[in-house]
Amino acid sequence: METIIVTGSRIKSTNFTAPTPTQALGEADLQRNAEPNVFTTIAQLPSLQGSTGATTGTFSTSSGQQGLSSFSLRGLGTIRTLTLLDGQRVVPANVTGVPDISLFPQLLVQRVDVVNGGASASYGSDAVGGVVNFITDKRFEGFKSNFAAGVTTYGDNEQFLAQVAVGKSFMGGKLHVQLSGEYDDEEGVPAGGFGEDAPGDRDWYTTATLVNRGVTNDGSPQYLYREHAQAYQYTKYGLISAGPLQGTAFDKAGNPFQFQYGSNGVPVKNAAGNVTNCYSNGGFCVGGDLSGNVGVGTSLQSEIKRLNGYTRVAYDIDDNNEIYGTLNVARVESANQPNPGAATTGLTLQCSNPYLPASVVTACANNGITQFTFGTSNALLPRNISVHPTRTQVRAVIGADGKFNAFDKDWSYDAYYTHGQNTTNIHVRDILLTPRYRQAVQAVLLNGQIVCADATARANGCQPINVFGGQTPSDAALAYITPKNGPYQHSVQKQDVASINVTGEPIQGWAGPISLAVGAEYRREQYHVQGDPYGDGSAASPYTVDYPADPILNTQGNNWFAGNYHSGAGKYSVKEAYAEVNVPLVDSEAAGKANLNMAGRWTDYSTSGTVYTWKVGGTWDTPLEGIRLRAVTSRDVRAPNLSELFAAPVTTTQPNFTIPSTGTPPAGQPAGPGALTLLQNVIGNPDLKPEIAKNVSLGVVLSNPKWFPGFSASVDWYNIVLNGGISSLSAQQVVNFCYAGLTQYCGNFNLNQPSPFVTAQVFNLASIKTSGFDMEASYRFDMPGVPGHFDLRALATNVHKYVTNQGFPGGSVIDSAGQNSGNTPDWKVLAVQTWTSDRFMLSLQERWFSDGVIGGQYIECAPGSCPTGRSAADNNNYPTIDYNRMKGATYVDLSGSYEVRDGLKAYFKVANLFNKDPTPSPQTNTGLDANPALYDLLGRFYHVGLRYEF
Repeated sequence: METIIVTGSRIKSTNFTAPTPTQALGEADLQRNAEPNVFTTIAQLPSLQGSTGATTGTFSTSSGQQGLSSFSLRGLGTIRTLTLLDGQRVVPANVTGVPDISLFPQLLVQRVDVVNGGASASYGSDAVGGVVNFITDKRFEGFKSNFAAGVTTYGDNEQFLAQVAVGKSFMGGKLHVQLSGEYDDEEGVPAGGFGEDAPGDRDWYTTATLVNRGVTNDGSPQYLYREHAQAYQYTKYGLISAGPLQGTAFDKAGNPFQFQYGSNGVPVKNAAGNVTNCYSNGGFCVGGDLSGNVGVGTSLQSEIKRLNGYTRVAYDIDDNNEIYGTLNVARVESANQPNPGAATTGLTLQCSNPYLPASVVTACANNGITQFTFGTSNALLPRNISVHPTRTQVRAVIGADGKFNAFDKDWSYDAYYTHGQNTTNIHVRDILLTPRYRQAVQAVLLNGQIVCADATARANGCQPINVFGGQTPSDAALAYITPKNGPYQHSVQKQDVASINVTGEPIQGWAGPISLAVGAEYRREQYHVQGDPYGDGSAASPYTVDYPADPILNTQGNNWFAGNYHSGAGKYSVKEAYAEVNVPLVDSEAAGKANLNMAGRWTDYSTSGTVYTWKVGGTWDTPLEGIRLRAVTSRDVRAPNLSELFAAPVTTTQPNFTIPSTGTPPAGQPAGPGALTLLQNVIGNPDLKPEIAKNVSLGVVLSNPKWFPGFSASVDWYNIVLNGGISSLSAQQVVNFCYAGLTQYCGNFNLNQPSPFVTAQVFNLASIKTSGFDMEASYRFDMPGVPGHFDLRALATNVHKYVTNQGFPGGSVIDSAGQNSGNTPDWKVLAVQTWTSDRFMLSLQERWFSDGVIGGQYIECAPGSCPTGRSAADNNNYPTIDYNRMKGATYVDLSGSYEVRDGLKAYFKVANLFNKDPTPSPQTNTGLDANPALYDLLGRFYHVGLRYEF
């Protein structure tokens, strides 16, 4: 009999059924979905909400998470979902502590278990939302391969996948050797251009934006949903955005023309740069000349190149015990474009600039001005910003597992030690070095030549550029403002884990054997990250030949347009021990079968001390044929990760910082009202404590009853309450809270000159409350007269509520259930219908989620009917809006396969068969305005492939 280990528990027993709901995807499910990365298939499960992958984070320059594939259960975030490989932790691929599924060996995956519920007592920290466990085939013998290709209906994101695995036994079957290798090349979907030019022939992008009108007291909404929004502070090739010449734009050739504002806007031509008939609070018009918008100029999917090598060598000491070693070496290269050009506003340029057309120089003189305010999308740059993260992982495991006899009882054990190291290098190319750019645009005529105005900048290589139009700067000028060596970050994550687990049935109870599992684990996590001196600051990262000193640059860092990476380091260790017991309570025909399952874990963190987790649950197979009841409650934790504990300082300038006019300033600090410019330092907080969550799940299962053979179904209600959630405060909030009497924040700032600063940290402040239902049904049957068999399966998750409390005075309490701009729609369903015969397989899959809202914080109301007379906190936290709806979506996938001959199978898949476009997800700026966490941004996708094995 083969032993199947279910991830929902550490107990191994033929009489045990775990009370925690667990969904499984087998090898056939993964093959049917025909994705080059199994992450995509698993992330489609309804309970996985907010997972990150190749289509998310592409608009980011600085996050370092582009192309990082990580799971999120219950919408609680990737940091609160524990992902395992054969029940073992995997070295993180990011300082947030999450692994990259792209680095897992995938061809040998036999099954994936998804535990929907707290599992910290069994598996430790991070299992607040649940666990995703990849189980590999450890006894594979023979040869298998998979070759696939794919492309979208728009001719982009061309893909090629090659996977090969071999397994063989030696020494009379005692020595087992497995090898696998994978190569995956996904070209990605390139970015669009300026304006509303989406990539390929896609036409769904409309610059949907939430225009902020400011707080109103006339019953009209504060926010307006508008498509084709136009930011009026800049244009594609430059715009004078304030003053007497406001509205003068420049075409590609540098010729001035009168800019066409949307909304029939007319420039006021004042110092503020207001435009009548437009929305001055948000700085938007609607319609008009949209050619300078930059929102769609972001990659819809990152480019991915994945290499993976895996080997497992095991030796059977006897029939019941083996020792083994595994080695996984993998590398993922990704690339994305976060935005085109580098939109810059608020430049002050001189009328004497020699690049300025004569007609504009004359207009300056006629209006008595010597300078003006200017904004540009910087479309003159020949190459757009691109971000190139590379993650390399080496993970080795040595271990032993098997059985032994003690006290006349049979026991099973597994013990292992793993060391993993992930090295991430991020390079950003073709990005502005902002202080140099600001020097290069200030051109003057000197001795008959156009040069940079600042003598110090000239002495250090400054070359002038013409920002009036689309003339490409000289090679020397480009080398100065976008140097070859751009933002750079080198980080190393290390993880060491030693673990032992023992399980058996030491006692015969009145209703069956009592099962016991015990174990202990030691884990050490550490990281080191180094940024370049221009982004990090020369004190932390000294200048080098590649990054020479330049007096124009700020020695404190933050000199790049984006991608200002900072250095840091940190480590912590964890000691843990746990016990789990299963006690059969009833076993009779009259009462059915019932068992009680309990677990407890002691965990000691080197940073935050000791914490305890536990779970209590049970199942009851009722006397009614096939009906089982299950319930479980647990206390779970998520320990602060290395980034939250030891994040490197990030320093930014905060202009117009407000000194509170109310409250009591601490000794030595100024009283308000007042304003000043200060430095905001964002750093980690080594005093953080673990987040604590309470999970409850109640369910009923119908399992293959005799009166309905082949049918199974389950319904589970869940409720999660997380307290002490780690969240951040702004500099303004830190000072406001201190002046309001919360003295714990008073040591984090000094507002006195000459160097005022505020240190903003993360704190255990927030809380999350979420509840809903999980449902699953499957039916397998044969149809008379039709060869083969049919399989129907449907899974659904309902999010009844998802309430986040910021946890500080004046903070908001928002229910984001049904918020389709986020991760938690009201309903999410996955349904699959499959027909399988000896050689054919045909499958139809539907992915659906319900209609929702743009944001749970908004109050939708029509003009004239919105609430008035509200407090400032209510206006800030719960603004009014004229339209707060987002349509759901249904995506249909078709797949099939044909066994050409024994062992050789051809297959295909068409994803998003009807090429459904995404619904706009408007933001308060002109960004990508789409939500790749829920909606398909790529369109119809074709996959074909061949599998061969013997």
